[in-house]
Amino acid sequence: MTVSAVLFDVDGTLVDSNYLHVDAWQRAFREVDFDADAWRIHRAIGQDSARLLRDVAGERDDDWMERAKDAHARLYREQAGRLRAFASAPELLRAIAGRGINVVLATSAPEDELAMLREAIDADDAVHAATSADDVDSAKPDPGILNVALERAGSPAADALMVGDSVWDMVAAGRAGVRTVGLRSGGVSEGELREAGAIEVFDDPAALLAALDRVL
Repeated sequence: MTVSAVLFDVDGTLVDSNYLHVDAWQRAFREVDFDADAWRIHRAIGQDSARLLRDVAGERDDDWMERAKDAHARLYREQAGRLRAFASAPELLRAIAGRGINVVLATSAPEDELAMLREAIDADDAVHAATSADDVDSAKPDPGILNVALERAGSPAADALMVGDSVWDMVAAGRAGVRTVGLRSGGVSEGELREAGAIEVFDDPAALLAALDRVL
């Protein structure tokens, strides 16, 4: 198959951040007088924050939702020093870019969080383009962020590959017509990733790098 662009989710895929998000969300919920189980939060990680809030806490008014989102953003930023790229993540991006394939960070993280994530990865020399929360009204599993990523990559969906760690990544990519590779590094099982549409599943960026000749 021809691949002209590889779109990467970032949280849980390139950066070991999912459980930092879980912790920040759990403490944010507590600030707005709601006790949330960590496993329920983890199951919702990777999708639009409004959907995550509804999945975990049910329907709430707009003020409650905004206070919860603001608390999460603040508590997550406080953990910036704990962010780290997964082993071989920078090498994976550089190996793909070295083949003349455009690498796009297809995330709906806010710009300040994206800056923290890019600093943790430390491979901007291999990144062709990136997306952020400013680019769409609704994040995954809606395909909007992937459509923006494809436009910035200059690639048709049929010639692109998406790499992500959550079922929401797989669903969004499927809706955008993009083939997907799943990574277990975000804490989701191989079976769930395959059921959601992944054509291949690897443990982490290092395992994908080792199999890159087969995948690309």
